[in-house]
Amino acid sequence: MILVTGGTGLVGSHLLFKLLQTNAKVKAIYRREQKLDLVKKVFSYYTEDVESLYKRIEWLEADITDVPSLAEAFKQVNYVYHCAALVSFEPDKYRQLRKINIEGTANVVNLCISNQIKKLCYVSSIATIGHHQNPGQVITEETFWNQDDDNSTYAITKYGAETEVWRGTQEGVDAVILNPGIIIGPGFWNSGGSSSLIKKIYKGMAYFTHGVTGYVDVDDVVNAMLLLMLSDIKNERFIVISENLSFKEFQHQTALALNVEPPAKEATAFILALGWRLDWLYQLLTGKRRRLSKQMTKSAKSITTYDASKLKNALDFQFKPMAISIKDTAKLFLNDLKK
Repeated sequence: MILVTGGTGLVGSHLLFKLLQTNAKVKAIYRREQKLDLVKKVFSYYTEDVESLYKRIEWLEADITDVPSLAEAFKQVNYVYHCAALVSFEPDKYRQLRKINIEGTANVVNLCISNQIKKLCYVSSIATIGHHQNPGQVITEETFWNQDDDNSTYAITKYGAETEVWRGTQEGVDAVILNPGIIIGPGFWNSGGSSSLIKKIYKGMAYFTHGVTGYVDVDDVVNAMLLLMLSDIKNERFIVISENLSFKEFQHQTALALNVEPPAKEATAFILALGWRLDWLYQLLTGKRRRLSKQMTKSAKSITTYDASKLKNALDFQFKPMAISIKDTAKLFLNDLKK
């Protein structure tokens, strides 16, 4: 039996679909019932047999921060895919990020230990990979994480979550950690996560930046997860990115695929610095959620290139080109607009 946390998210829902293709027995946990429809929506992109596939999942209402409900989900489970997480770059969300990402992962790891789980797969992020001072240097799994750097609250808590997984490996749990870049895939257009980038670009983004980061298709992330869990590889972490693209290039390719105008104005360092300060003031006065934090502007300017050779060599893995990923995802987004 396989347990999936975060099954109602972008990665988790695509993982569930792929697992069901293997006729595996699958459990998945959820917190909010209304999000279950998003899983069905993802299934509908790939099959007309949505309901029969969906009914094969044993759904349990549970929360990774609530040990009793989570312990119930672990009964008769052999393998665990831990996808649940909170993604936010708002500094005032640190306590919530810590509770879900670190404490929640600690609960998952503790139950893996006590239930003698055969293998754990944890979906982390490239945010937990260290950075070079020289933008020209390529980042690998071995790049040093400097806790004194100006890391985002999200990166800090995901790194803390990885530490919990490594603790589990010291106590007998075999585990693999994936560090994907910005994940592109269909569904969850309104989630506020990476998929919502498609909708934002469609609605119109005025500015671009020259920052660079890694991107990957959601199918590649899921395929890497499945292959690593089936392999003899254990207690390793892997960068999972298809290509390093500038934000300008990603926005341009996506806008063309959506048949809209790409951003035409550069967001300079001054504009970004002014922007996050005004956004902070707006949030202070209105109480509304921040849309542009200091950490987001830092990422927008940062040139970070990642090397996924370790995964490619370990699994003979071939990534989907991002041009294809963007076109496929944009097509499904446009189809959804017609419905």
